[in-house]
Amino acid sequence: QVQLVESGGGSVQAGGSLRLSCAAFGHTYSNNCMAWFRQAPGKEREGVAAIYTGGGSTYYAESVKGRFTISQDNAKNTVYLQMNSLKPEDTAMYYCAAAPACYSDYVLDRGEYIYWGQGTQVTVSS
Repeated sequence: QVQLVESGGGSVQAGGSLRLSCAAFGHTYSNNCMAWFRQAPGKEREGVAAIYTGGGSTYYAESVKGRFTISQDNAKNTVYLQMNSLKPEDTAMYYCAAAPACYSDYVLDRGEYIYWGQGTQVTVSS
């Protein structure tokens, strides 16, 4: 059984920063695709960023490019999402997800991911 545990959410003012963490338990961490998604009230869950844990390739949604950075610590089986220059529209529940592989055309599609965390709330005030 795979378990993903997110942490690091909170409330910040616009322009601030937060770092989210996703610790993976119970599965082989290497050569997987790990991603962050977010869902705001009344909206669809959307992909934000992904990383191929085998080689470190990263992928980003256009809305967060240049502001968010996804990274990994293989020794800790943990993926991070560093979020800078936060905007009120970044307010959402953020979820960590895992898939067996990264396919670049679909890497931010929620349907590609099998395992999900419970989510951590990020609130950005103006």
